[in-house]
Amino acid sequence: MIEIKCCDNLELMNSMDDECIDMIYCDILYGTGRDFGDFKDIKLIKNDIYDHYFPRIIEMKRVLKKSGTIYLQMDEKINHWIRCIMDEVFGIENYRNTIIWHYKRWTCNSKDFQRLHDCILRYTKTSAYTFNTQYIEYTKGSKERKKNKLHRFKNNEKYLVIEKKGVPQNDVWVDIPFLPPSSNERRMISYRTQKPKELIKRLILCSTNEGDIVADYYMGSGTTAKACQELNRSFIGCDLSDKAVFISKTRLNGAY
Repeated sequence: MIEIKCCDNLELMNSMDDECIDMIYCDILYGTGRDFGDFKDIKLIKNDIYDHYFPRIIEMKRVLKKSGTIYLQMDEKINHWIRCIMDEVFGIENYRNTIIWHYKRWTCNSKDFQRLHDCILRYTKTSAYTFNTQYIEYTKGSKERKKNKLHRFKNNEKYLVIEKKGVPQNDVWVDIPFLPPSSNERRMISYRTQKPKELIKRLILCSTNEGDIVADYYMGSGTTAKACQELNRSFIGCDLSDKAVFISKTRLNGAY
């Protein structure tokens, strides 16, 4: 089941039942104040940020199941304010991670360090949440070292222990690239603030199982919907932009 609506996210959430969603992912407004054509970002004013997000995050908590997880993606301009709101609404005891998505892209000379990461805040509703550990493949060097070290003895014979899963995923993600204009995924969709499908897939695989329901209330180009379709999850989401809704519905029938 994939359900896509053109409406305000608060309106959609107000119409939903309590505890009906297994996971929420939102690439939220970043507080740039910019007009992206497809949408206008909120201004970087603390009161405006709080006024916009507080009622929405309260509703996100209400619709999330007790076993559910919420991921909110942003940059460092507003993550401290959003973290304060999330601590108040979800409880600091339910804070789990700040995932750092580090990417490479074209940069220019600046008097500051280059800003090349987003923050993804991860909270759960309770301590009884779904978590499927994801793994990073061992490096070639690690595999060679393990051949000499990891053995099991049985009946006085030595057996090599083969660990196929690798190393548990950490909270700094450097292996998922930024989408340049030349990439097929960006070129086929052509949405300014589009995020990589593989980034969202990793979150979905970690915090849901097949058949679960994922919600995205800042849907944009529908990347979360497409990821859910490919991973056999149900989806509900919305966006205020007619263009975003059209792109989201169209890409469900395509490769990207």
